[in-house]
Amino acid sequence: MADADLVVVGGGHAGCEAAAAAARLGVSVILVTLHQSTMAQMPCNPAIGGIGKGHLVAEVDALGGLQGWAADRAGIQFRVLNRSRGPAVWGPRAQCDKVVYSRLLRRVVGGLRGVTVVEAEVGDLVVDGGRVRGVILGGGRLLRADAVILTTGTFLGGVLHTGALRRPGGRLGEQPSSTLGSALAARGIELRRYKTGTPPRLSRQSLDLEKLEIQEGDADPRPFSWRSRGVENRSVCWLTRTPRKVQKIIAGNIHRSPLFSGTIEGVGPRYCPSIEDKVVRFPHHERHTVFLEPEGLDSDSIYVNGLSTSLPTDVQDDVIHSIPGLESAAVLQYGYAVEYDVVAPGQVAANLESRALHGLFFAGQLLGTSGYEEAAGLGLLAGVNAAQGLRGARPLAPAREEAYLGVLVDDVTGRDHREPYRMFTSRAEHRLVLGVDSARERLMEHGHRLGLVSERAFHVERERWRRRETARAALEETRLNPDAATRSAVRRAAAIDLTTPSSWAQILRRQDVDAEAVAAGLGAFDGLSAEDRRIVIGRLRYDGYLARHERERQRLHRLRHIPIPGDLDPGGVPGLSREVVEAMARDQPRTLADAERLPGMTPAALAIIAGALSRRGGFG
Repeated sequence: MADADLVVVGGGHAGCEAAAAAARLGVSVILVTLHQSTMAQMPCNPAIGGIGKGHLVAEVDALGGLQGWAADRAGIQFRVLNRSRGPAVWGPRAQCDKVVYSRLLRRVVGGLRGVTVVEAEVGDLVVDGGRVRGVILGGGRLLRADAVILTTGTFLGGVLHTGALRRPGGRLGEQPSSTLGSALAARGIELRRYKTGTPPRLSRQSLDLEKLEIQEGDADPRPFSWRSRGVENRSVCWLTRTPRKVQKIIAGNIHRSPLFSGTIEGVGPRYCPSIEDKVVRFPHHERHTVFLEPEGLDSDSIYVNGLSTSLPTDVQDDVIHSIPGLESAAVLQYGYAVEYDVVAPGQVAANLESRALHGLFFAGQLLGTSGYEEAAGLGLLAGVNAAQGLRGARPLAPAREEAYLGVLVDDVTGRDHREPYRMFTSRAEHRLVLGVDSARERLMEHGHRLGLVSERAFHVERERWRRRETARAALEETRLNPDAATRSAVRRAAAIDLTTPSSWAQILRRQDVDAEAVAAGLGAFDGLSAEDRRIVIGRLRYDGYLARHERERQRLHRLRHIPIPGDLDPGGVPGLSREVVEAMARDQPRTLADAERLPGMTPAALAIIAGALSRRGGFG
């Protein structure tokens, strides 16, 4: 007899979402974690969201997940990044009190009916006839279940590096999972070695705040979750910049870095390099921005974002004390790198189930991702799909054109990524229609159908969508003829001259019009919140871009099977990133369809390659 329907291994962001989703779908769950007190911990930056990542948080929330809700309650500063660009790629971000965040999720997940938390290490799987039937704990105890989700984060074979010091660990102060990786490899699961890192933590009271630039939160902070009525900024962050002296210190000690001495074998993320990697890769950049971010309202600890490093502690001291405002900083924790094992791409299906072992699901950093948001998204989907599989129901598998979650799953399961995967808006070819503002309209119905979103919440949101559509229709249908009275009214409202028949929708699309000010005086917006009014305006202004995007999408679809000549030099194609150039040169794709699957390939890069081929071959 099974001990539970499902065993979830790991209590991080992926494991918590997986256990919660499955339990709420009626599945009994045993969540196995090394330490219950560290569930949903934030071992790196205590922040949720950002560019690309904020979209994932919004989508997880729309499906009924927990991360956005917890970030709203634990948040101490809220900002929307990327505001200089269109709203489709804005990145909401919350700096969080990491103690509060972890406590909230521990309480919620541990308190769910059907969830049992067990403190133990999993050493092996129970397999019968090609199907997983449970796990074997470190002491030999068997936990029998009909499905297993592995969410081991950086703990699978984890090794920590600080200078020449090398010690086992999944993160500082915690032992790694030492035998499960070998057990997976013995069962035919191919593993790869990845690396990530974290910066020092400093004492807030030791900083010279007068020398630091204050970074305020937004004047009108917006919550992530439909469950939250509002949020508030309760703290500031600061920033400073490294002087040229830091380059000299690091250059003089680069041989002592495990990253460059050959001690670290794992591949790290190129998009989030350590400070020593920045100095080597970008020697012409004399200054690097450093963000100083509180780890909690009542905490003295400051996270030094931008100074990730595995240099020896004495070198870290020299670097820190050379930075303006940090001359007398007291170090609470030194930076370190961690190497760990991940499941190589191509072994997991779109529902996140192993292709080799039925009933075994993977999520989080074990799939080669990097970040709390990617982990939460994969954990939610793994929990839902494990539960759906046990119930004989169809899996939840959002398409690329439907969600960033669809992009995430397709990329990590179907593309041969060779470094820790982070979500960027550039990875989504349909990003113009995948904005944070549309997440609930795109995905909440799935959450409601599954039972993760209540009928009442779904009804409230559906009414908001209806009111927005009604307002938009009214703006499109209102005819404005250029008679004297109408011209005078338009001039007063929008400060423009009306010379041809128009509509309020057309006027709001104009870039020379203060759309927010105009909308405030229009009856079509009566009854709409400020946020809903902004959404309507944004979508009106995006119409032209969306039409152009659709034309480009159809063009690329027609060209997918166009051959790529062997003599095409990707390094000679202007606009391609180094990552794409390297992938093209290494794998030599034969068609645009092949190129589309390369690690690091983006829709924009594919369009550039198609343009280069068009100029050579005359198609278009």
